[in-house]
Amino acid sequence: MKLKREKYLEQIRPYYDADLIKVITGVRRAGKSILLDTIKDEILESGVSGDHIIYINLEDMDFEYITTASDLNREIKSRIVDMGKYYIFLDEIQHIKEFEKALASFRAAMNVSLFVTGSNSTLLSGELATLLTGRTVEFEILPFSFLEMKEYLELNNWEFHEDMIYDYLKWGGFPLRFDFKDEASINRYLSNLYQGIVNKDIIKKARGIDKKTFLDISLYIIANAGKEFSADNIIEYYQKNNHKTISRRTVYNYLDKMKKAFLIHGVGRYHITGKASLKNREKYYAVDMGFRTINTNTINYEDTFLLENIVYNELITLGYTVFTGKTYKGEVDFVAIKEGKKCFIQVCYLLASKETVEREFGAYKPITDASPKYVLSLDRVDLSRNGIAHMNIVDFLLHKKELALT
Repeated sequence: MKLKREKYLEQIRPYYDADLIKVITGVRRAGKSILLDTIKDEILESGVSGDHIIYINLEDMDFEYITTASDLNREIKSRIVDMGKYYIFLDEIQHIKEFEKALASFRAAMNVSLFVTGSNSTLLSGELATLLTGRTVEFEILPFSFLEMKEYLELNNWEFHEDMIYDYLKWGGFPLRFDFKDEASINRYLSNLYQGIVNKDIIKKARGIDKKTFLDISLYIIANAGKEFSADNIIEYYQKNNHKTISRRTVYNYLDKMKKAFLIHGVGRYHITGKASLKNREKYYAVDMGFRTINTNTINYEDTFLLENIVYNELITLGYTVFTGKTYKGEVDFVAIKEGKKCFIQVCYLLASKETVEREFGAYKPITDASPKYVLSLDRVDLSRNGIAHMNIVDFLLHKKELALT
């Protein structure tokens, strides 16, 4: 059974009838098409007649004759037979050449509500996109969060227990991966998915990219997600393993392609004392933990970067703007901001020693800002101290506890 992804629906519902183009983006196979189908069902349930719903999946061979904005325009016009309002759903719109022209025309000349999906962040960034400036609202969809994993498993009468956090840390939340029960099958599915994304959204769209080189570099970047980014380290890694060189320009080009395909998210720095964001981005997090695992022989659950990654993904899913925090003596893992309010977050595996406790709680010593401060770990005992709240990561991910902001 398909999961009704309520957290995204809550964000999109206010726009169902709005005169804005609803753009749903995100990495392939994260569930955009299912979400689009759920929206269609809700609109039907609201009383809209089925003959006023137009749904076209542009990766379906039944619609391969639609390749240009003119083709799409003819198809939609042929289906509109009266003056009533129509709801148009266009899945994977990036396959249509100059699709922006068609969308702008529909919006200007027809009584319609438009919903589109795409798998590239440049969907609305080209020259033609100026036609749609101020006329769109965008929502990024990620693979299942840990809470959604729980809901999906329970919906399908499969076992769930909180220790499955380790399964989630290893294999992530791509919905179809739950159809496979043995690790070899999950690994094969995720590896094929990753290569498919590279082929369709990167190699096919860009000239001069060597696929093997891109896979080597991109998987290395994802395997080291959360660590401070260093082009020099990547160049050294590539030379050591391939006995040939690669330029910094190529590394940054690959990095840009990965961001545009939603494989990674870049995280900027926030100067806590100056209370301002800094332009340079120095950390990157993987869109899904499974993509980290397919490039490693073993997984170290005590690696704090794994937990940082899922906390970061949860924060952006909840609508936070997230930075790494810079102090004059060091840094704090995250500054999470929403509606002008913020909190600070440190993430670690376990507070198992006095030294670890001092390091994680001590990161806040240089900070005079009174905003709430948290240390998140897998410890079940509440270790809050000195006005700094300790929170169990599983409780946070399952929404049993919420962050306070000021």
